[in-house]
Amino acid sequence: MANIAFIGLGVMGGPIAGHLAKAGHHLTVYNRSIGKAKSWAEAYGGEVAISPAKAAEEADIVISCVGTDDDLSQITLGREGAFRTMKPGGLFIDHTTVSARIARQLSVEGESLGLHCVDAPVSGGQAGAGNGRLSIMCGGSAPAVAAATIVMQAYAARIVHVGKAGAGQTTKMVNQICIGGVLQGLAEAMRFAQAAELDLDKVFEAISGGAAQSWQMDNRWKTMAQDSFDFGFAVDWMRKDLGLALEEARANGATLPVTAMVDQYYADVQAMGGHRQDTSALVRRITRA
Repeated sequence: MANIAFIGLGVMGGPIAGHLAKAGHHLTVYNRSIGKAKSWAEAYGGEVAISPAKAAEEADIVISCVGTDDDLSQITLGREGAFRTMKPGGLFIDHTTVSARIARQLSVEGESLGLHCVDAPVSGGQAGAGNGRLSIMCGGSAPAVAAATIVMQAYAARIVHVGKAGAGQTTKMVNQICIGGVLQGLAEAMRFAQAAELDLDKVFEAISGGAAQSWQMDNRWKTMAQDSFDFGFAVDWMRKDLGLALEEARANGATLPVTAMVDQYYADVQAMGGHRQDTSALVRRITRA
């Protein structure tokens, strides 16, 4: 079993770290809110560190799951960052959804320190983290991803090495581009069915077994019909992710007209107070007939 430093114990990081503890690894945890770290340690055992650098001192593996590029830069390269104390040969795995640029930067910085880095954003949401069934898309060298896979199996249903450093992040952007388009289509379909005064349960039964079927339909059709959105992946985070995709598209020359449109629709939902609501709240901006 490995000595693991885990940085970031939010709605995704906390359950992921929990699965590692249950698998028998020894964890030292750090969270910006020390109270959350102490609560996690009381539930799962392990140590609480006062900084990422302290957490990483004795670790074989450092895993992070934070919020933004700036957060990730701070906990790795900052004055009290983990890269300051990680031992040569150590493995760094990042589960944050961030830009491909910072993933590539950390790979270069890590290589200069003798570290192996894997950018490994996840899909599956809070439920996937809780039940240990996440899909993980990995960027980095083959040896680094192979080593990371051994650990990540504790909380993953699928792990795919998609390419070199940064490829995990760009693949996550592909994932979010797909989700945004599907949810807009689902929102329009829902409002159309309501305008036609159809039985929404019967509509779902009729179409969910055919070509229209999707994870979003299976898991969000009924809650959308109930105007229930206080759960799931927050609109604020989706806007962050779509912004990353649009920024990367400007750099690589891709054209994302639907994504740009859906991003602005999510801005409408934010203006309606839906910042922390599930991404399926996209339907709220379409007025019922």
